[in-house]
This record gives sequence, C-alpha cells and structure tokens, in this order.
Amino acid sequence: MSITKKSKIFLFDVDGTLTKSRKTIEKDMVDTLLELKSKGECLLALVGGSDYKKIIEQIQYPEIFDYIFSENGVVAHKNNEQYFSENIVNFLGESKIKNLINYCLLYIANLDIPKKRGTFIEMRNGIINISPIGRNCSYIDREEFCAYNSNNDILKTFRSDLINEFGKYNLAFSIGGQISIDCFPIGWDKTFCLRHIEGISNEIYFFGDKTDIGGNDYEIFHDKRVRGYSVTCPDDTIKVLRTFLDS
Repeated sequence: MSITKKSKIFLFDVDGTLTKSRKTIEKDMVDTLLELKSKGECLLALVGGSDYKKIIEQIQYPEIFDYIFSENGVVAHKNNEQYFSENIVNFLGESKIKNLINYCLLYIANLDIPKKRGTFIEMRNGIINISPIGRNCSYIDREEFCAYNSNNDILKTFRSDLINEFGKYNLAFSIGGQISIDCFPIGWDKTFCLRHIEGISNEIYFFGDKTDIGGNDYEIFHDKRVRGYSVTCPDDTIKVLRTFLDS
C-alpha cells in the first residue's frame, strides 16, 4: 500500500489492547485487523513499552503492521525494518544510571511482598523497566502480584517515591502493564512515536487501556494529535473497531 497524506492511521497499545497481558494475539483480533487494513487508505501501527523482540513474540504477525514502535517509539520499525533508535544511557550518563539502579535495588530489597523472582531491572534502549516481583515471574505469579498490588498500591507508591527522588533528572515514571514501572526521559513516553507518523496523516486513532493518570497510555491518549479510545481488553478493542468497519 502506498503511504499518502490521506491515510488514516490506527495506532494500538499492545498489552490489554491487542492482547491479554503478556499473551499472544488471538485469531479474532488478527481477523479484525486484517479486515480493517483491507479498507484501503488505512495504515496500522502499534506502540509498546517492551522491546521489539517481546512485542513480536506477542503479535506473531508483524507483517500486519506498517509501523512497529517498541520502547514507546524510541526504537522504530517500518515494514519490519528498523530505521530509528535512541539510547537512555547516552541521555542520562553512567553516574545517574548507577544512582537510579542502586536506589531501586535497595528499595525492592526492603519491600515486603509475598513473592520475589528475578530480573528486577531490565535495561532497554529507551526505557528502564523496574519490577518489584521481577520479570522472571510466571503467569500465575503475575496474576497474584496484580491482585496484591490492587489492594496495597505497591506500584503506585513506588512510582511516587521514584518521582520524588529522581524527578530532578528530568525522568518520568509510569506504571507499565501489571507488574512494573517504566522509567524514561520526560517526553520519551508514547507520544514520542508520533514524531514518526504525524506528517503522514491528520487522522491518527489511538487505542489503549492504561489511559488514567500514571498509566503508560495517559499522555498519548490526551495528545491533541490523536483521537483517543480507552478500552478495557482486546474484546473491547474489537467492539470499537467494528464501529469503523460497519460504518
């Protein structure tokens, strides 16, 4: 498909929007996206906080999407070919990175939660992902932590403490998914990806589930360059897309 100024762009979050959390995309979503793409002057894009490899593991069919923006668009792929990347280490410098990591490791060590696993900090190109339970947790561990967090505000409190401690570094912190906090330079939230596509279309439709304050879809959902749709799950995304397909 030729990319023209007239193209509509449908831009999707991944976890909780196209897929269940950390699960692979399901057939009914794939079928809906393919039907949407067949409409003609329409481009499909996705943006997630995870790295490209993890996003592809969930999406399974990268060829469906014209653009894939991993790590909020700090790494960008077009037609499955990378053409852009930035690096948070270059932005912060080693001293500030070390201070942040030391603080997080000590904070997590002193945190009294039912379970801890491994990979509490994951360094990506444009994001530092911080998880109190650890990203090596199983799906059952993840669900248990999610329930515990809902009653005890572990991530919300951790995020607030990080903002108080490291706001001076011009860093932003948002709750990403069920078990972690994303740390990135201010402006490197999901709105970052819009610089790659805002010149292509005046109609960018964004779909995300973490659109409340502190969620990692909040900034882009409220950005004037997009028309935002807040969804609760993949089935809800399909329901909203049907309004476009059936119109």
